[in-house]
Amino acid sequence: MSHAYKMAAEWQYPKLRRDESVREERAGGVVVSDPYRWLEDPDSEETREFVRAQNAITTPYLKDSPVRDKFHERMSELHNYPKYSCPFKRGSRYFYYYNTGLQNQNVLYVQETIDADPEVFIDPNDWSKDGTISLGQCSFSEDGAYCAYTVSESGSDWTTVRVKDVASKELLKDELKWVKFSSIAWTHDNKGFFYQRFPEPDTKSAGTETSQVLNQKLYYHLLGNDQSDDVLCYEFPDHPDWLNSCELSDEGRYLILYVVRGAEPKNKLYYCDLETVGYKIEGILPMVKLIDDDFESSYDFIANDGTVFTLKTDYQAPKYQLINVDINKPNKSDWRVLVPGGEVDVLEWAAAANDNNLVLCFLRDVKSVLMLYDMYGKVITNFPLDMGSVTGYSGKRNQSEIFYRFMSFLTPGMIYHCDLRNYPLKTEIFREIKVVGFDSSIFETKQVFFPSKDGTKIPMFIVHREGIELDGSHPLLLYGYGGFNISITPYYSTSRVIFMQHLGGIVAIANIRGGGEYGEQWHKEGIFAKRQNAYDDFQSAAEYLIREKYTSSERLVIQGGSNGGLLVCCCANQRPDLFKCVISQVGVLDLLRFHKFTIGHAWVTDYGNPDNDADFQWLHKLSPLHNISVPEGSAQYPAMLLLTADHDDRVVPLHSFKFIAQLHHTMSGIEKQTNPLMIRIEEKAGHGGGKPTAKIIDETADTYSFIARNLNISWKD
Repeated sequence: MSHAYKMAAEWQYPKLRRDESVREERAGGVVVSDPYRWLEDPDSEETREFVRAQNAITTPYLKDSPVRDKFHERMSELHNYPKYSCPFKRGSRYFYYYNTGLQNQNVLYVQETIDADPEVFIDPNDWSKDGTISLGQCSFSEDGAYCAYTVSESGSDWTTVRVKDVASKELLKDELKWVKFSSIAWTHDNKGFFYQRFPEPDTKSAGTETSQVLNQKLYYHLLGNDQSDDVLCYEFPDHPDWLNSCELSDEGRYLILYVVRGAEPKNKLYYCDLETVGYKIEGILPMVKLIDDDFESSYDFIANDGTVFTLKTDYQAPKYQLINVDINKPNKSDWRVLVPGGEVDVLEWAAAANDNNLVLCFLRDVKSVLMLYDMYGKVITNFPLDMGSVTGYSGKRNQSEIFYRFMSFLTPGMIYHCDLRNYPLKTEIFREIKVVGFDSSIFETKQVFFPSKDGTKIPMFIVHREGIELDGSHPLLLYGYGGFNISITPYYSTSRVIFMQHLGGIVAIANIRGGGEYGEQWHKEGIFAKRQNAYDDFQSAAEYLIREKYTSSERLVIQGGSNGGLLVCCCANQRPDLFKCVISQVGVLDLLRFHKFTIGHAWVTDYGNPDNDADFQWLHKLSPLHNISVPEGSAQYPAMLLLTADHDDRVVPLHSFKFIAQLHHTMSGIEKQTNPLMIRIEEKAGHGGGKPTAKIIDETADTYSFIARNLNISWKD
């Protein structure tokens, strides 16, 4: 009997009440049971007891490992390096975010000039002793005199907007509540800003509620006014699930409104000529529906010259292009292509700078390419980059200088500066981020392309120590996401460096379908009824890594978060024999009820609508919660660690609660199940945003403790 099974016998997973009466007949006569629906109530004493009982099992197991303490110590050492954002200029001053190393939250600094001594402008570490109150977005008035910023508690998506005087650093009385998924766009008279908010929810504690979030509206706040006096500028009473965001055009004349339906990367584009209302915001604005298709394409405003708008779009360009649209001639036949879409490169983003320049960032086989164009679509130059990602950028059309940050699996960060007025252009290293104790030369990165089940070539990055022997003995962490048009590009991770350096591991990142790595078509190939493609891609990645002797199924751990948590749990259900260990972080695991909680209704644009009979058919076949079964033959479930948090109001913790409860019920008494099946439930944390450094280090140490224990890995100094 293995050590793991001895421990499992001692754990005695809690016996939970099953309400077998909770069932309903769905399309095709399928009866769906939901015996743990009572876990959907986060405030019930029964749910609280469930959380206590699960943590009472998981916490000692995770702490009882010599690897855990060593990993925590090493993580604290290697994570203790300075972290900088790109500087950005607002008004006459420069700002940047900085963390000395182990501060719980990044601090916003201000400089009178780029060479002046920096001063603290906003330090969220002063807001709470445990670092669980975080700073979100910051938006400065056009003259740089005021800063509106958002504050979140315990990782919740709910934020409060506050305003600060930049010169005096005085906090103004303005306080705007019940703001979520909002933009902040100042009018150019510097008197106020547009923002989005929802109706106040019926809740005792923001962040733990599960009720749907609907009816977002556009408001205007005049500095000094009470929020109750804010002006309602636009709403969508017939479409409570629609969301919106906004920005001002270069000269401040046009308010640009983006209207989205869920998480789909498609939008309508409206605008209001503020000159027609005398720049007075006093009520519902006369919006012009420039592009009002049924969410057929995406449109991002980049710049304008008078009535000619430059937009980034996937209209007739699945890898995106830039077009010019004269709002006085809005018919599509009058649109003009400025930078055409490519055959290979995906246009990720574009920004105007130096009056007549455009900075364009492309993705070429999941690696960033940064280029400079003029406003007529002519290429000026390429900015030099290694194999990696542009992870930060700052610059505005009325500013000549730009900053951009580069990162790779082995590069913690390089910030570059370029003044576009100077010819020939000279790009200089403004700041190089270094990690004491990290030697990148002992590692190597490669990119491979492997065939998926249907023959599609899938890219994958593999990172490991140089000169390793490929004999199938190495522990390997395979990560994936595959959804919502999100691309997983190279980035530096302290925990993965430790995994490679001290646990002898290999790291692989599979860029599976459903993401945005190759444009909108790549995304479409992994959503709705084609979602199984993403899971086939991921399983094919595992098979490739085993076939090429990077690892074996007994040494392979898969990890994913959010939509990636869904990915790894689906793969555990479908191929439990292929993996030894599964780490599912804040996963979407109930695909039949996800749309009923908080912002879950927005995800029907990727998953489908469970209330639609046709969509139900594929959702029922894939839903992790509804496809748990005893593996065939000698196979068992991989060791599984689910991670969630009590203030995750995006993917609410009930997903993980119900999944682990059903998994325990199904595998209870199955003697071959010697691998542990556990859940870690964090307090005062959310989906991940704003999580303090101390909690990140604790969670990471626990995660790799679980991995090391179940892959039988020992620490190597």
